[in-house]
Amino acid sequence: MANVQSFVNNPYQENTYILFDETGECVIIDPGMYTAPEQNAVVHFIRDNNLKPVLLLDTHCHIDHVLGNKFVFDQYGLKPQFNIGELPVLQAVVAYAPQMGIRYELSPLPDEYLPETGSISFGKTELTLIFAPGHSPAHLCFYDKAANILIGGDVLFRSSIGRTDLPGGNFTQLVDNIEQKLFTLPDDCTVYPGHGPETTIGFEKQTNPFLT
Repeated sequence: MANVQSFVNNPYQENTYILFDETGECVIIDPGMYTAPEQNAVVHFIRDNNLKPVLLLDTHCHIDHVLGNKFVFDQYGLKPQFNIGELPVLQAVVAYAPQMGIRYELSPLPDEYLPETGSISFGKTELTLIFAPGHSPAHLCFYDKAANILIGGDVLFRSSIGRTDLPGGNFTQLVDNIEQKLFTLPDDCTVYPGHGPETTIGFEKQTNPFLT
C-alpha cells in the first residue's frame, strides 16, 4: 500500500508528492521544486528513506507543477509522463515564465504519454488514471484504490475547485468531471490536491460551495 509525502514548493505554494510503498520504489508527482532548499528536501527524503524513484508523473503542465521536471531528470534520469493533450501547455511555459519573473529550466519531453484511461504501476502499487480536464485541457488524477487516496492536481481543492480562466479551462467541463468521475470514489477517499490541505470526497460532496 502506498504512503504519501508532500512538499510545498515555489512561489505558487504548489504541492509536490512522493508516493512510495514497501518495495522502496517511489513516484514523484508534480515536481514543483524551484529553490535549492526545495530540491534538497526532496532528495534528502528519498535518500533518507532508501527510496528508488522509478516514475515522474505530471497531473498537468502548468508552470508551478513542472518547475522541477528538469531537476528530477538530471537527478534520477526520469522523463515526465502526462497525457499528450498537455504538451502545448508545457511548451507554452518557456514563453511566459520570464514575464512572471520565474526561472524555468526546460523540461525534457516524455518518451511515452499517459492515456486517458487505464493504470500505471510501481512496486506493488497500481494507480488508476482519471481523465478530468477543465482546469487544463488534459488533466489526469491518480487514484490508488488499495490506499484509497487520490492525487488530484488542480481539479478539486478543500472547499474549492481549480480555476478555469486559463487557456484550455472550462468551468462546466471541470464541474462535470468532478461530479461524474471523482464523486464516484468512496466518501472516505483522501484527496491530495495541487495546493492547500488534503480533503475527502465526502467532505467536498457535502460542503464544497462550487458543487452543492
